[in-house]
Amino acid sequence: MNDRKLSPLDRALEQLDQALRTVFTPPPPAARPNPAGAAADTALTDAERRHAAGLMRVNHAGEMMAQGLYQGQALTARLDTVREAMEQAAREEFDHLAWCEERLAELGSRPSRLNPVWYAGSFLLGAGAGLAGDRWSLGFVSETEGQVVAHLGGHLGRLPAHDRKSRAIVEQMKADEERHGAEARSAGGAPLPLPARGFMGLVSRVMTRTAYWL
Repeated sequence: MNDRKLSPLDRALEQLDQALRTVFTPPPPAARPNPAGAAADTALTDAERRHAAGLMRVNHAGEMMAQGLYQGQALTARLDTVREAMEQAAREEFDHLAWCEERLAELGSRPSRLNPVWYAGSFLLGAGAGLAGDRWSLGFVSETEGQVVAHLGGHLGRLPAHDRKSRAIVEQMKADEERHGAEARSAGGAPLPLPARGFMGLVSRVMTRTAYWL
């Protein structure tokens, strides 16, 4: 086994490779079964199909942002344990990307055309949080996941009630995000100041309103 410690340049090149593969290639196969697999497929009107696709595109874009955030934080984390936790969370969230992409294809739609923008912007935010210190970085995860959980709860209220496949995916994503947030808090994440939380909410609103269409 090669136990060579990676240099900052090694890590930067590793992150660049990860970014290119995340944004421009299909996600790796999900490690877990798609929660929509057991849900009955129901007929949707054209309007319902377009609306469900818009919401799932937003969710896919949100997962693209999550990859950027976690990878940026992993790059600048100071403790190996924090870096490993960020990388593990990113791997788990690849399941969400795969599930959303599969559902978008079933709905006859596609991911956001702005995914490179979502990833790059989130990577910079995540790297900045990591540079601020591991407690703030973990607090950033906690706050991010809290906002994502609220966002996914809103989508459950907006998806067609009989779109069981999309709803099953969103429900599992919501449960996973709640767990990630709790893990960040138990690891010592510090509550973020109000201006930071407000800025994060603003970024989220811009993404959700744009990715629904683009």
